[in-house]
Amino acid sequence: MDKVTFERVRAFHKGEGELNAMLDAFGEDLAKKMGYQHLNGIEAIHLYLVHKHHWLPSVVRSLSYEDLQFALHEEMQGWTLPEDLRE
Repeated sequence: MDKVTFERVRAFHKGEGELNAMLDAFGEDLAKKMGYQHLNGIEAIHLYLVHKHHWLPSVVRSLSYEDLQFALHEEMQGWTLPEDLRE
């Protein structure tokens, strides 16, 4: 792999990681909004989707972060990363 290709791959994975971290932060906000206690960000998202769509937990847990973002598209409209978490 040459350096240019490596830098493209690196940038892609960094961007993907940023989006995943934002999804976890959204889950934290969702947990507060829904009154979920003792759940972290992604677990709150899983529980929310189980309740909303009546999907089995095993199905929800098998979804990729990309699929979770797609499933939460409407809920995430207008949501922004809290200012204290921004760089």
